[in-house]
Amino acid sequence: MSWRYKANAMLEGLTGYTLSRRLRRETPKPPPKVPLELQRLPGDVVRGPVDGVHDRLLREPVFLLSSVRSGSTLLRVMLNSHSRVHSPIETHFRRMTVGLPTEPVRQAAQLLGHTHSDLEHLVWDRLLHRELGRSGKPILVEKTPSNVFAWRRIATCWPDARFVFLLRHPASITQSWHEADPGRRPMEEAVPRTLSYMTYLQEARTHLTGLTLRYEDLVARPEDELRRVCAFLGVPWEPAILEYGAQDHGAFVKGIGDWRDKIRAGTVVEARPLPTPEEVPAELHEICRLWGYGPFA
Repeated sequence: MSWRYKANAMLEGLTGYTLSRRLRRETPKPPPKVPLELQRLPGDVVRGPVDGVHDRLLREPVFLLSSVRSGSTLLRVMLNSHSRVHSPIETHFRRMTVGLPTEPVRQAAQLLGHTHSDLEHLVWDRLLHRELGRSGKPILVEKTPSNVFAWRRIATCWPDARFVFLLRHPASITQSWHEADPGRRPMEEAVPRTLSYMTYLQEARTHLTGLTLRYEDLVARPEDELRRVCAFLGVPWEPAILEYGAQDHGAFVKGIGDWRDKIRAGTVVEARPLPTPEEVPAELHEICRLWGYGPFA
C-alpha cells in the first residue's frame, strides 16, 4: 500500500476529505497573427472607378467568357490575327492582389481614398493596358476561363466592358476536360468541376449583355461566326482571321491556354459528334436545356 493511499485514508477518516492532484489547465494559444501584407484593408468595398478619368487607362475591354474546354483558345488566336484586335495568352489577372506590408502604407492608402479592391483594380487595369499598348492594337480581348467566377467584379471594375459568351455542348465540355489529362482528371470529377464553370457562365449571360457564340457553329462556319464577332467589336472583316496559323500568338503552355497540337496546326478542326441524349449525365440536363442542346425541356 503506497504512502499516498495511507495518507488519504487517514485524512478522510479524520476530516472527510482526500488529497488529489490539481489538473493543470492548458493556456490557450493565441491564433497566429496574419502578416500585414496578407491582410485586407478594413472596410474593403468592391466598387467601380471613383475617378472616371484617371482610375482606368483601359477603355472598353472585351472579355471572352466561357467554360474550360470550350474552344476559347481557338477563338482567341483567330481574333488575335485581326489587325485591330489583341487577344493575349490567359493572364489570370483576377488572381493578382496587393500586399500592404506596413501600417503607414495602409494609412496612406486609406487617406488617399482607396479600398483594397480599388488598389487591385488599378493593378489589373495597368497590366492589361500595358499588354494592349505593346501590341499596337486598339482593342483587347481577354479570355481566361476562370473569369466566369469573377464576372460581377470584372463588370464593376470596367463599367464599359463588353462581353462575348462562348458555349459548347455541356457533355462535350465534360468529356474534353477528362481527356486533356485522364490520369489526373477522372470522369467522376469531370461533371461537377466543369458544371461549376457552366453555371457561372450562365449566370453571367443572365445579367450581362453581350454576344453569344457556339463552338459547334464556330468550327462548322468560321467565317460566318467571326463576321458576327467583328461586327460586335466594331472592326471590319479581315480574311486573315481564318489564317491564324500564320501568326505568332505567344506560347501554348498548359495552364494559360490549350497546348495541344490541333491548336498549333493553324487550321480549324471539325467538332466531335454531339452526344446523344442517353450519353448526357443527368446533372447536365438543366444546363443543356438552358443552352438549347438536346431534348431536355
